[in-house]
Amino acid sequence: MNLLKMRPRRNQLLKPTAPRDSEAGFTLVEILVVITIIGLIMGLVGPRVLNYLSESKVKAANIQIQSLASSLDLYYLDLGRYPTTSQGLAALVQRPGGASAWNGPYLKNSAVPNDPWGHPYLYKAPGAHGPYDIYSLGSDGQEGGTGTAADVTSWERR
Repeated sequence: MNLLKMRPRRNQLLKPTAPRDSEAGFTLVEILVVITIIGLIMGLVGPRVLNYLSESKVKAANIQIQSLASSLDLYYLDLGRYPTTSQGLAALVQRPGGASAWNGPYLKNSAVPNDPWGHPYLYKAPGAHGPYDIYSLGSDGQEGGTGTAADVTSWERR
């Protein structure tokens, strides 16, 4: 055998080796640092996002009440009176008995919407604050309250 043939060539010794499987990927410490940073960001941003969501529900309730008030005004123009408390807001989508001049439905979707918290809007006619009162009891579903639990009404704007 020839010894020269068995000796490795010089350029073969200098070739870089491929990384081993144990060297690829992230360490546990790196992953924990990233998770901690994400947690801190969510702790700071999360409450603000939830506050904006709560405020947007109050604004949506105000807009829906204004829309219902406009529909009630159209009803008044056709019949010369507002629906009674017993007829309620349903009179905007279904002809009440004895209303021959009814020209509805007065709501676009032919359904009375619930407030953003899933409760029905309350209606009284005649109202204590005008010819009618439309209101939502807010997120808690009870009269009174503060913040998002406060009532949203047709006579007061928040």
